Amino acid sequence: MAASARPVVGITSYVEPVVRGDWDGQLSTVLPHNYVQHLERAGATVVVMPPRLDASDDLVAQLLSRLDGVVIAGGADVEAVRYAAVPDSRVQSPRPDRDVFELAVARVTGESRLPLLGICRGMQVMAVAAGGTLEQHIPVRVGHEEHSPAPGVYAHHPVTIEDGTRLATILGAGVHDVPTYHHQAVSTHPGYAATAWHADGTLEAMEDTAYPFRLAVQWHPEAGADTRLFDAFVATCGEFAAQG
Repeated sequence: MAASARPVVGITSYVEPVVRGDWDGQLSTVLPHNYVQHLERAGATVVVMPPRLDASDDLVAQLLSRLDGVVIAGGADVEAVRYAAVPDSRVQSPRPDRDVFELAVARVTGESRLPLLGICRGMQVMAVAAGGTLEQHIPVRVGHEEHSPAPGVYAHHPVTIEDGTRLATILGAGVHDVPTYHHQAVSTHPGYAATAWHADGTLEAMEDTAYPFRLAVQWHPEAGADTRLFDAFVATCGEFAAQG
């Protein structure tokens, strides 16, 4: 793909205090670089988008009008109030800036049909934006920690992808071993079809095939070696860009 034809893909991020050299606690826009590497390798030009607490749908629509696709990245728990729930004692501290910005991204892409890929938290944001709900702490139901067994370390577990889905056309139907790190999951997902499951009943992927690409996975493909999901997403972004 020629550089001039590369689709421009935005990806959401954190604003966090970081330590870098002599600077301790400097507020910075941050994102695990694996996301960027996978998107660039697939042929995209990547724009990292910091969250904004003042993000309206109009503001986000102006931003996204300059892009050919968006990834809502993984991260902290969506605040329970966003889906009218009482927070569980084990949820993470809320990140209102990410919630406001990314929920707007999910809504606006639904109107503009801009290709959208949700990863982990991104899947949960997409469900909540559609009026869905989340399971706040999976181990309460399943009785194990397989989805996130150790702090700060990606685990692996099998998921089963449903035949006949868009996800199956990308990765193949059946059982796949995937990198995982989450303690919450999507419970209800209006407008999205469930496309992959863990054996314990946890939803692991969803999609809306009424769109060119509107798909989410609960696992972390950016932490693995399988590039096909990013390849398919960026290819669709390229097609979207070519349509003008």
